[in-house]
Formats: sequence, C-alpha cells, structure tokens
Amino acid sequence: MLSKEKLARINELAKKAKTTGLSDIEAKEQTSLRSEYLAAFRSQMLDTLTHTTIIDPEGNDVTPEKIKQRKKQNLH
Repeated sequence: MLSKEKLARINELAKKAKTTGLSDIEAKEQTSLRSEYLAAFRSQMLDTLTHTTIIDPEGNDVTPEKIKQRKKQNLH
C-alpha cells in the first residue's frame, strides 16, 4: 500500500481542489498519486481474491475458475 505521507498528500490535494483549486503542477501530482493508489489497491485486492476460497452452504467449492487458475499460477 502507499505510504502515510502519500495518502496524506492525496487528501490534502483533494481538500485544496474543493476549496481553492489546484495549479497545473498540483493537478498532475494528484493524477499521478491517484494512479499509484489505484494500482496498489487493485494489486492488493487481486492478492486477497487469489487467496480466497468460496464455499456454498452445502460445503461445495464454488470459487470462480479464473481465481482457481490464478492460485495454480502463484504456486509455480
């Protein structure tokens, strides 16, 4: 995940955008930080899903095939 400093900066820029607006440099920084945040979030979510098994009420493994395949890839 992103560092606390980067998360604080994202929030600071968001607050400033709502109140006084951002300069071109700040807007580019905000876009870059948001992209970095989303990439880290997606990576973490994919890792979480890869390590999840879904079991229905009858005890059957109903994990989607894509996730099963990804688990196999991670084992090799």
